[in-house]
Amino acid sequence: MSETLTLAAETRDRVGKGASRTLRREGRTPAVIYGEKQEPIAIHVEEKALVKALGTGHFFNSIVELTVGGQTVRTLPKDVAFNPVSDRPEHADFLRLSADHAVHVNVPVVFANEEQSPGLKKGGVLNIVRHELELVCTPDAIPDEITVDVSGYEVGDSIHISAVTLPAGVKSAITDRDFTIATLVAPSSLKSEEGDTTKED
Repeated sequence: MSETLTLAAETRDRVGKGASRTLRREGRTPAVIYGEKQEPIAIHVEEKALVKALGTGHFFNSIVELTVGGQTVRTLPKDVAFNPVSDRPEHADFLRLSADHAVHVNVPVVFANEEQSPGLKKGGVLNIVRHELELVCTPDAIPDEITVDVSGYEVGDSIHISAVTLPAGVKSAITDRDFTIATLVAPSSLKSEEGDTTKED
């Protein structure tokens, strides 16, 4: 389970470019909370706190609890716009969540038991096709990562989503095909040695 992040927020009385520029000068980042068939709330958060949350590496698949006016709103970050020059966050969008609301999240893939793969032991290379999986689950079931076991795979094998055990309550967002996550390929050095026909002097 991804950890829950918390951010203190304040409502914005004024919206628009001028008001947003003023907030940014004060070290605040304009944001909006939307979804769950409720009116959007214009807010702002401390830029430093937002940058710290972004630095966790799993900001976009974590529940973020925003405290606004004494109330806590459970959200999922959906987008952060960055300044193209300074790379500072300029705006953030948060999707309001209910406990049973299914969300789409991108979760990183990690590979385990590489020492148990005959193909990798022979010098094969793990060619990762998807570094993340798009998953559908409830907010409380968002995994930190998905572990893919490469035990038993040989050079030339492909690892498909059907071979991966997803946690309870978690489904792949792509359901129309058995897509490839990684392949085991022969190392280029072996290929070049086999094709080397240079004569010795």
